[in-house]
Amino acid sequence: MKLNCVVVDDSSIQRMIIAKLVNNHQNLHLIGDFSNAIEARSCMSIHNVDLIFLDIEMPVISGFDFLDGLKVKPQIIFITSKAEYAMKAFDYDATDYLQKPIAIDRFNASVKRAIDLHLLKKENKEEEGEHIFIKSNLKKLKIFTSKIKWIEAFGDYVRVVTEEDSNLVLSTMKSFENDLSKEKFVRVHKSYIINIDKVERFNSKFAEIGVTKIPLSRHKKEDLVRALAFS
Repeated sequence: MKLNCVVVDDSSIQRMIIAKLVNNHQNLHLIGDFSNAIEARSCMSIHNVDLIFLDIEMPVISGFDFLDGLKVKPQIIFITSKAEYAMKAFDYDATDYLQKPIAIDRFNASVKRAIDLHLLKKENKEEEGEHIFIKSNLKKLKIFTSKIKWIEAFGDYVRVVTEEDSNLVLSTMKSFENDLSKEKFVRVHKSYIINIDKVERFNSKFAEIGVTKIPLSRHKKEDLVRALAFS
């Protein structure tokens, strides 16, 4: 098992040092190293990242500001030359906090902690089913993805419709699409993402989930047919 990693540090020397440590570790796979948060965020929009080695003091966007902008946060190992950020770092559920210069033994201990936590989360996920957390009406709700029927654009919000109820969430359709399994959820229209396990029938214009008819975009119908064929 390998964790997909990115390194974010504005110091080219530090990035090179950390990247070398990552590349030399048998349980880590380096996706990329970046000098700023903007480049890292762009990479994370198209790659699955399990672990970020993150500097705190960076120009324009600090490490903390970078994390504040992430909807889904991988594990974080902060790497910095200053100790005073440690308390704040753990407010961000940091896996660990390493001070520069980094000793190999200390680095390996941090990675072991990250791997153990990754395995624990994976076991829990398998036991209770895949789920996401949404924030609706100032409450954080745990939603099992198997119970989601569809997601619908609703102005600046999206409406998450489940077997039990529906909730409005301040989010974008694209953000939700990235958080859901590509095998089970298909964007069939600019305003709809559906759970293919809930589709009872469909034609050239609609997919039916219960008594609800979900409109199909002409160029999205093939995506639905393909997904249903492999489900």
